[in-house]
Amino acid sequence: MKITSVSRYKGTTFEVEIDGERKLYLHADMIADYNVREGLELDRTELRKIIYASNFRRAYQYALYRLDYRDYSFSEMYSKLLDTYKSEALCTAVMKKLVQAGAIDDERYAERLARKLVVSKMYGRRRVLREMKQKGIEGFTAEDALEQYEYTFFENLMTLLETKHARYLTDSSDRRSVEKVKAALARYGYDFSEINRAVREYFENHEEQLEDNE
Repeated sequence: MKITSVSRYKGTTFEVEIDGERKLYLHADMIADYNVREGLELDRTELRKIIYASNFRRAYQYALYRLDYRDYSFSEMYSKLLDTYKSEALCTAVMKKLVQAGAIDDERYAERLARKLVVSKMYGRRRVLREMKQKGIEGFTAEDALEQYEYTFFENLMTLLETKHARYLTDSSDRRSVEKVKAALARYGYDFSEINRAVREYFENHEEQLEDNE
């Protein structure tokens, strides 16, 4: 096979024509790295090497582009790459480089995600673990990220009762309103044992406040 022409296509991309028929589009770095030029003779192995290197560079840059906008777990980014580039071998190699460069780090990602879900959204443990699993974070990585929030969950639960749901908790004998609040908190991912304890403490605290004000 012989390269019959090399011409600039767009920006840093060049159009490379092979045997006057097949066309490849290569970044300027690939042109320089492999000394691609008109008249160059290539066998199939050399051509595959250039194509692989070009695809690898393109996939790696695609991953970095996405990481400019938000963090990704290993699983998320691998899926994105595979959807686009289809080759498991290529995507695995790109992921290896991303990990080595520190661009993908599941422990760091898990810590940031846990902070968002626990501190900002005030979800319970069950929902946090479910959301983390959907992002590709589970097992010890997820549990380690949540370790520092052991006491935060119940504090958040009490805060939710005091703020978001207080208007429904004016009467402990109003079972319909109380059950409505419990169901809402269950959707947040809290266990019913936690919820029952929090609601009980909520009414006890408010009864004490009423007694103190008399």
